[in-house]
Amino acid sequence: MPDAGLKALLEAGVHFGHQTRRWNPHMRRYIFGELDGIHIIDLIQTEALLENARRFVGELASGGGTVLFVGTKKQARGPVQEWADRCKMPYVSQRWLGGLLTNFNTISARISRLHELAAWRDEGKLELLPTKERMSLQAELAKLEFNLGGVRDMDRLPDAVFVTDLKTEEIAVREAVRLRIPIIGLVDTNCDPTQIDYVIPGNDDAIRSCRLVIGTIGAAVEEGAGVWRVQEERRIAVEMERRKKDEEERKKREEEEKARLEAEEAANKAAEERQVAAQAAKAAEVARAPSPQPAGPPVGGSPPAPPREGRPSAPPVAEAPEAKAKSPAMPEKAPEKSPADAAKEQGSK
Repeated sequence: MPDAGLKALLEAGVHFGHQTRRWNPHMRRYIFGELDGIHIIDLIQTEALLENARRFVGELASGGGTVLFVGTKKQARGPVQEWADRCKMPYVSQRWLGGLLTNFNTISARISRLHELAAWRDEGKLELLPTKERMSLQAELAKLEFNLGGVRDMDRLPDAVFVTDLKTEEIAVREAVRLRIPIIGLVDTNCDPTQIDYVIPGNDDAIRSCRLVIGTIGAAVEEGAGVWRVQEERRIAVEMERRKKDEEERKKREEEEKARLEAEEAANKAAEERQVAAQAAKAAEVARAPSPQPAGPPVGGSPPAPPREGRPSAPPVAEAPEAKAKSPAMPEKAPEKSPADAAKEQGSK
């Protein structure tokens, strides 16, 4: 991390402000004095405020937050792009597009278009198109990369914005203030610090000054982001292990349930087979047993059934002639004799 002590700040020329006639009265408390018509910034306050801003962005990055680096002026363009790439954070170093924050839905659509054209270029699909259409898409891709190349991986609004010049990045400051996004700013004596959450008073025109302040903030972001990435990788590994364990347990439960169902099905099938076998054996036993002879009807016919209660008994049925013929003959009774016939028979004897 670059040394941001008093000596380094003094050597980088952070203490030089603008001409006294171009100062902003809101910067009075950060000004130490003047020399040859130029305001001198109090480096003791700069050192303390820079440490405060460095601590803030470090904590923010260690919690997974995103810091948008903004520096479109020539002195800050190189350091902003370098440190943003090292921290893997979004940046704007060429031109601030109006509505980049306040109209982020439209910007997200253009970022998606940028990814689509870049994928076509990498896959060689642009070369297969007609010349006129290919040149048009290549020009569109170049324009999107120029304007949105630094924010191509920003899928949501940033958690903080780091600005190197409040005058040049006035639109970015207004959008961040409107969305209540914390702003860390390198503020010179000609700027208004009232809208900045973390003020770093210093020279925003010298290359060495911009490089020192941007490097200090970038190093803090890089350190915090590295800690967060390690924690995130560990969390992802634990989560993957947990998911793998849950998947194994689920498969084990499914196998046990499947085995239980198969066992129940086999037991039911065996019970059905035993039942069928028992029925077949019983049927075979019944078939082997001798059938009993039917008993004949009783002599004189079957006795009449007893009459049912509540109904008059039916008259007895007369015997059929055939039944009378089959019954044994009974001796006929002799007719009775009158007294006259009996006396004649006695007299003849």
